[in-house]
Amino acid sequence: MRNNIDFTTITACGECCVGCKKKENGSCQGCIESDGHCMEWTLSDGCPIHKCAREHNVQFCGLCEEFPCEWLIQKVIWRENMVEELTELANLYSKKK
Repeated sequence: MRNNIDFTTITACGECCVGCKKKENGSCQGCIESDGHCMEWTLSDGCPIHKCAREHNVQFCGLCEEFPCEWLIQKVIWRENMVEELTELANLYSKKK
């Protein structure tokens, strides 16, 4: 992971919309800009991960006191190394503060 991360672009699940093809082609607004109501969550009441992070008053899950919770691990099935990645991201974030 790079040390020059713009943390304002990090989503609740630890992804970054900058450079995302879906966002670049206009098929997704992005979780941050849409407050968790991006295209992929149109059939539900928004991204549950984004919603949970906001309820816990954190920008992304790695900063949550409950991280890593079993709920998150079961939800984020598309990222095999999610816990490690979010832990590293949280460590970089705390160094910048």
